[in-house]
Amino acid sequence: MAQKVLRTAKSVGHGLRVNGKSAVNSNTYLGNNVNFNGMTIGGRGRVIIGDNFHSGPECRIITSFHNYEGTKIPYDETYIDRDVIIGDNVWFGTRVMVLGGVTIEEGAIIQAGSVVVSNIPKGAIAGGHPAKVFKYRDLAHYDELKASGAFH
Repeated sequence: MAQKVLRTAKSVGHGLRVNGKSAVNSNTYLGNNVNFNGMTIGGRGRVIIGDNFHSGPECRIITSFHNYEGTKIPYDETYIDRDVIIGDNVWFGTRVMVLGGVTIEEGAIIQAGSVVVSNIPKGAIAGGHPAKVFKYRDLAHYDELKASGAFH
């Protein structure tokens, strides 16, 4: 399964694990120790995923949208592309969806079933539709673990 991701992604760090059906676009940049348990990255926008990323099953990142402001109704043939940036040590639960134009900062956790339509700050735990921050990690503890190299 990892071979498809390796062939398609623009760059892949070391330690990629693909444990579920996954596909990425050709504008995908993956850091080290990325774990996909079922990820689909679609569209033409750029997707940057940092080190130690983990996804649950059936996650999606969508980077291109139909142009509803174009020359036809409900939309025309053109697309709007938006990048997605995901920092280091981010974890997605099952069936998380991320729309283009979003940055999810380092150490964030996205609750299962969430739809991320706006930026998520460092260490935030967010969930819902649309995803909202409802808690934060203990950042002092997080930074201690990070400094000691305690990565899964």
